[in-house]
Amino acid sequence: MTLVEQYVAAWNETDPTARAKAVAELWTEDATYTDPLADVAGHDGIAAVIEGAQSMFPGLVFTPGDHYDAHHHTARFTWHLGPEGGDPVAVGFDVVELADDGRIRKVLGFLDKVPS
Repeated sequence: MTLVEQYVAAWNETDPTARAKAVAELWTEDATYTDPLADVAGHDGIAAVIEGAQSMFPGLVFTPGDHYDAHHHTARFTWHLGPEGGDPVAVGFDVVELADDGRIRKVLGFLDKVPS
């Protein structure tokens, strides 16, 4: 599974225990996540942001977008949020910094399209 696939799977995980496990496997213990709506650190903070997004958009799923690029310890990619198989209601662009072990150390998220 690619980094983006793991990332999207974590954002789609609705079971709190499985989500906590996915976050721990993908992010370092001191990881940060910052976007226009959130600025958190650590596994618990990241899991809470994911749970909050799921609460705000019940029934919608995250899918990988069309763009992915990486170099050194940095990757950037787009993602979509919408009904399964339907047009996205939100589109984002995330930049991630990776630790030496390949886990995410930092996420900087941008929202390119948001629901009105």
